[in-house]
Amino acid sequence: MKTITIQVFLLCIALFAFSGCQRETTINNSTSNRVVVHSDGDKVGDQSILYVLVGHDGSKCPGCVFLNGQWSHVPCQGQGSECSSFASVCINTVGTDITATTTDTFGLTSLDFFNMPARSLSTGEGGDNAYLNIPAQLVERDTATLQFTFTGLFYTGKPAYDNF
Repeated sequence: MKTITIQVFLLCIALFAFSGCQRETTINNSTSNRVVVHSDGDKVGDQSILYVLVGHDGSKCPGCVFLNGQWSHVPCQGQGSECSSFASVCINTVGTDITATTTDTFGLTSLDFFNMPARSLSTGEGGDNAYLNIPAQLVERDTATLQFTFTGLFYTGKPAYDNF
């Protein structure tokens, strides 16, 4: 009797897990590029999670990053929407300068650089702050903190970039 109960329990878990995966893959691309702000009393700045679609088919790419003297394709980086990526960041504003520094060391990549395409991330709010816009940039990992910092961010009421 215990064996049957355990098998039924495992079957239910497996069905739940697979149904969760199906829902994840049917996310609408127009809402996948988004920023979700979460509060954390211990941190300074706005703690957020950036969800972005990035990357393109390597078989059709002559090279998108200049590495070791030659153009190379790097999976899940640069223009396109092939990969769903996310990173925890701290968004800081000093005057009119807005930056986002990753707080998870290897969320985007384990490489020492990340080729960020231009993206407009929905904030889920209206008005002038409806979208957080990140200009295209090749960011390098800070050698001391191992984090990436995206610069030149700005908010607008409508997307500033075509996300793909």
